Amino acid sequence: MALSEESLRKIDREVAKYPPEGKQSALMAALAVAQDEYGWIPLDAIDEVAHYLGLPPIAVQEVATFYSMFDIKPVGKYKITICTNLPCALSGGERAARHLQEKLGVGWSETTPDRQFTLVEGECMGACGDAPVLLVNNKRMCSFMSDEKLDALLAELKE
Repeated sequence: MALSEESLRKIDREVAKYPPEGKQSALMAALAVAQDEYGWIPLDAIDEVAHYLGLPPIAVQEVATFYSMFDIKPVGKYKITICTNLPCALSGGERAARHLQEKLGVGWSETTPDRQFTLVEGECMGACGDAPVLLVNNKRMCSFMSDEKLDALLAELKE
C-alpha cells in the first residue's frame, strides 16, 4: 500500500505552509489526505505518513487515534456523524439518530452490510443553533435534520 503521487503532492502543499523545521505541523492534513485516499487510515498509511514527514510512527498513531475524524478501522462509503451533545439532543439529535438507525438497520459505530453507511455518534460541531446537525464524511455539514431531510440525504447518497 502506498499513497498515490496525487496524495503526496497534496501533502507537499500542506508541508509548504510551514517552515522546514515545522514539517510535523502538516500531520493532521497528511492524515486527512491518507484517509481520503483509502477511506480510512490503515496501519501502513500511518507508517507511510510518519516516514514521509520524518516522524516516529507512534506520534502519527497517537494523533490518528485521538481525533474522532480519523478512522483507524474501515468504515462505509459514507460516514454519518450525528451530534448528540446536549443542545442537539434536546433539539432533535436523538430523534434523528433513532430515525437513521431504523432506516439503515445499524447502531452506533456499525456499518450497513453493503458497506455504504457507517453511523457514528459525534461531539459538538459548533452549530448548536442549527440542531440537529450531522457531518457526512467529515466534510459536509447538514443542519436542521428533520426525518424528511434525513430520508432525502440517504436517497441522494445512495444514487
